[in-house]
Amino acid sequence: MNFTRWSARFPGTQRRAAARTEHAAAQAKRGEGAVPAARGGRPDPAGERPAPTADGHPADPTVSGLGTGSGSGTGPGGATATASPREATLTAVPSLDELSVRDILGRLPALIALVHGPEHRVAYVNDAYTAGFGARTPGAPAHEALPELGELGLLPLLDQVRRSGRPRTAKNRAAPGGSSSYTVTCTPVDFPKPAPGTADTGPSGTDTQPGGHLGGILIHLADVTDHAEAADRLRASERRQREAAVTLQRSLLPQELEQPDDLRIAATYQPGGTEAAVGGDWYDVITLGAGRTALVIGDVMGRGVRAAAVMGQLRTAVRAYARLDLPPHEVLQLLDGLAAEIDASQIATCVYAVHDPNEGLLAYASAGHLPILVRDEEGTVRRAADHTGPPLGTGGWLHSSGTIALGPGSTAVLYTDGLVERRGEDIDEGVGALARALSGAQGTPAVICDRLMRALGVDADHDDDVAVMVLQQPARTGQDAELFHNAALELLGGVEAAPRARAFAQGVLASWRFPVELCDLGVLAASELVANSLQHGTPPMRLRLRRTDRRLIIEVTDGDDHLPRRRRAEPADETGRGISIIATIASAWGSRRTPGGGKAVWCEFALPDK
Repeated sequence: MNFTRWSARFPGTQRRAAARTEHAAAQAKRGEGAVPAARGGRPDPAGERPAPTADGHPADPTVSGLGTGSGSGTGPGGATATASPREATLTAVPSLDELSVRDILGRLPALIALVHGPEHRVAYVNDAYTAGFGARTPGAPAHEALPELGELGLLPLLDQVRRSGRPRTAKNRAAPGGSSSYTVTCTPVDFPKPAPGTADTGPSGTDTQPGGHLGGILIHLADVTDHAEAADRLRASERRQREAAVTLQRSLLPQELEQPDDLRIAATYQPGGTEAAVGGDWYDVITLGAGRTALVIGDVMGRGVRAAAVMGQLRTAVRAYARLDLPPHEVLQLLDGLAAEIDASQIATCVYAVHDPNEGLLAYASAGHLPILVRDEEGTVRRAADHTGPPLGTGGWLHSSGTIALGPGSTAVLYTDGLVERRGEDIDEGVGALARALSGAQGTPAVICDRLMRALGVDADHDDDVAVMVLQQPARTGQDAELFHNAALELLGGVEAAPRARAFAQGVLASWRFPVELCDLGVLAASELVANSLQHGTPPMRLRLRRTDRRLIIEVTDGDDHLPRRRRAEPADETGRGISIIATIASAWGSRRTPGGGKAVWCEFALPDK
């Protein structure tokens, strides 16, 4: 095979050939031949050294190729070689030793000033300094001749440099008028003392250093206006993004907390300081009906708008799942799968709790979140037992529920890690500090929120966002206690159960002094719920009546866990209308499965305003 012919088609071959052609054309244009002898000697590999002379010594660069300064020289064979423009340019560049300090400082684009003595008298300013601030009189003190240094706040810095003998730097100092910014470096230097009688002669004595030198300071002002403006624009952009994230965060949080009949609740959210991006802390209160209340608090890992957006989706999902009235661990199980679908890279911690005033308990489940703290009426603080699974979004875990007593006079606190987490400290120490603060905090839930935030050192410059929720179970006495009553009847089944339930409801409602119309509706609702339980449920069965200051609640429980549903009964059907009647006459109704097995079906009526 003819490799010579095929090699021209290999990748890169044509590019290398074109490069060689262009290089040869450039040499011909500069007058350089292809033969080294045409230039009067063999070229140096580095392209700088001239060829050696006949006796073996290196040629003088000022002589080789230049002759006696006429611009020509005699090469081998008597040929005359002309010096190339490149070689002539190299010989024209002065060496560093040939330049004076004044020449070097004068050519710098930075602003340079040289001062000496305790009054920092002006010894020299370069052209750039003069162009920036005007001409300056040598020998005058800096506070008179260089007023811009005072406006930049540099005079104290000059004193520090003179005393310490060490350089100092001041960054991003705004010039008078704010049009320019400079980074200033002050360096101690020694320079020869001027001859007596010159205009910039400094005072003797303390100015003179050993060897007859003056102690001075070289002031170097580098213009960083572009950098300062870019930094300002970046800070403004970050500020706008943070404000947008804070606005989004606050808009996704509940604007007003729902206030149940049996609890007093307050919550607060504090975003991190200006140096901290907004996180995904959130909370919510959801009334479930029949006097029960769901409380939730969580924290999405991450910062900025993305974390706030994920938080909003989780909060919406929690409200939807809460309507199913599921146990806390089942709600977290649903949230876990949803969090993985929203964003697999985002995880979140969460506590979901349900308060049942009939039982005086707070049932809860935790997904990687911090423990609930409860203070009883005597001031003793308890932590909720560990029923904690991994954070939401990790998957593959079955969560579990636990309970903690929340009796009359008790206060519970739900919070995010920003309240108790500190750098260099174990988080248990922060939880312990919160427990101590809670044991002595008194007042309404809103007051306790503020006191806990102050006790834990949370302020406007805190490095993380914080969410805190405080709930109280009031201890009611006197006239207030008269507005809250409970009554229950165990139903044994049989044909006499329904009449007994109606008679019991009639007597209880009359004793609570409800209007006649409300008594009749309550008796009808109790009769329908009991009849539904007798037909579709199993023992044990119970009828419970409960009144608060705002509503009447009627609830029937039995041992069967099949939940009723509302359906349309045909005209010929003799059954199937009980739930429709309840939904028509009551303010709200619902059903749920009870923890021990079975179900509860309830309805409630709003009390007339007094």
